[in-house]
Amino acid sequence: MSERNFPLLNYRYRVEIDGLVVAGFSEVSGLVTEIETEEYKEGGADFVHKLPGGIKQSNIVLKKGMGISNDLMNWYGAVVNALTYGKPLPKSESVYISVIDEKGEEKIRFLIKRAYPVKWSGPELKGTGSDVAIETIELVHEGMVKV
Repeated sequence: MSERNFPLLNYRYRVEIDGLVVAGFSEVSGLVTEIETEEYKEGGADFVHKLPGGIKQSNIVLKKGMGISNDLMNWYGAVVNALTYGKPLPKSESVYISVIDEKGEEKIRFLIKRAYPVKWSGPELKGTGSDVAIETIELVHEGMVKV
């Protein structure tokens, strides 16, 4: 008898950057890839062809509760430093985002190829608030594949 195919839940996931599991991300978004199209109107006809263009990848946005570790901000700072002094960009060779089932087993794994941060945001601070301080890092990449 085969196992039932229940949908995976969106709150069970793991983020791994260069072999290290980075714990505590409260949100991952931007797992989007699309084929852009170009319109071409056929001469003498009232028909518009949609032809495939390039492949567009969305930026990956990672949000987590800010702690005393400066790892994400340091990675962003290394990119700024590389751009400032004309050095090679510190691209991560392997960013993996895995979806986990209710038993804690990895079911889907996405490889984000050659990613590097293009934006770091610190928390919104409010004297009247009691929310967790959230930092956000946005990554560009050279493609995403399901492995």
